[in-house]
Amino acid sequence: MTRPITTIGFDADDTLWHNESVLRLTQAQFHDMLDDYADPATIGEKLLAAERRNIGLYGFGVKGFTLSMIETAIEVTSGKVPASTIKEILEAGRAMLSHPVETLPGVHDTLEAVAPDYSLILITKGDLFDQERKLAQSGLGDFFDGVEIVSDKTPTVYERIFGATEGGPGAAMMIGNSLKSDVIPAIEAGSWGVHVPHDLTWDLEHAEPPEHAERFRRIETIDALPGLLEAL
Repeated sequence: MTRPITTIGFDADDTLWHNESVLRLTQAQFHDMLDDYADPATIGEKLLAAERRNIGLYGFGVKGFTLSMIETAIEVTSGKVPASTIKEILEAGRAMLSHPVETLPGVHDTLEAVAPDYSLILITKGDLFDQERKLAQSGLGDFFDGVEIVSDKTPTVYERIFGATEGGPGAAMMIGNSLKSDVIPAIEAGSWGVHVPHDLTWDLEHAEPPEHAERFRRIETIDALPGLLEAL
C-alpha cells in the first residue's frame, strides 16, 4: 500500500524554536532608544514599513532587521540620530545573533516520533549563518534528512525541494506557524499544508487561512502531528 505522505517539511523559527519573542524584546529596546523622538506606535509603524521595503534587498533575518532599525532611527530623528544610538542598535543585533536557542514544547518528542517513518526536511528562510547556528544549538539536527535555507518560500521553492523526494510534492507535507510562508505556498505546490499557530507572528507573515483547500489542516500544538498523520 502506497503511503499518502512520505516527506515532512518543518519550518524552524516559531515552529521548532522561539524567535519572534526575541525580536519583540529587541523592538521594545529600540523603542526606548528613540523615545525622545517619537511614541512607540509611530516607531513601530515606521520600522515595519522599512522592513517591508527592505525584504527584497536584505532578505529575511536578523541582519536585515538590524539595518531596518538603523534606517528607521535615521528617519525618526530626521537624520540626527546619535552615533551612540547606532552603536546600541548594532549591539542589539549582535545580541540577537548570539541569543540562546529555546525549543518549543513538544518539538523534540514529536520529531522523535515521526522520524522513523518519514523523511524530514528543515525548510527555513533567513540568514544562512544564523539559521545554521540555531539548528546546531537546538540539538535537533540529527532528526533531519535534509536542510534547506532559502531566500523565500514560494510554490516554486516547494516544488523544487519536494520534487526531489519520494512521491514528489503530492506525497509531502509542510508544517509551520506562518500561513503565508509555510502553508499556502506548499498547498499551491500540490503538498499538504499544516498550520501550527504561534502566539506571536510577524505582521508581514499574516494571511487568511485557506479553509476550503482540500490539503489544509490545522493543529493547535505540534505534538498533535502524529495523530494527524495516522488519520490521513
